[in-house]
Amino acid sequence: MTQPIPTSRPAGEAKTDEVLYRESFRIVGNDFEHGGEVATRVKAILKQLGFPTDAIRRLSIANFEAEMNVIMYAAEGSLELAVLPTAVRVTVSDRGQGIPDIEWAMQEGHSTATPEMRARGFGAGLGLPNIRRNSDEFNIESTVGVGTVLRYVVYANGKAGS
Repeated sequence: MTQPIPTSRPAGEAKTDEVLYRESFRIVGNDFEHGGEVATRVKAILKQLGFPTDAIRRLSIANFEAEMNVIMYAAEGSLELAVLPTAVRVTVSDRGQGIPDIEWAMQEGHSTATPEMRARGFGAGLGLPNIRRNSDEFNIESTVGVGTVLRYVVYANGKAGS
């Protein structure tokens, strides 16, 4: 069953803006060796486009956490980047195990990390909360046995809707 968690602002509020740049990045499950490469590539693109430093920092944190969640919990996934004049919109979708209890997973410190993941330094239960904290808009939908879709937006000025 899909369990959406709406944001305090309507997801898609920034969708009416013109897309200045769009790219899709593939993420391979269990590929720890390349973990973080997508987040690093997106950071470089945003720097080239002149996006504000604080917004890039917040997006980099959210993108890294989302990318690592795909690597740890899914067979494969993608990060879709859309740069708008005043915001960046990201959709991360995966083909994975899904999240049975989103409310539980959104609480800091709650983790389903395996011993192998913990040995690699992951599993503190901060991934999803960090994505939400660093986003101006955040939405998650997940279906057990199918996968998860995260949608988040970071505004250039750090204030949604301004």
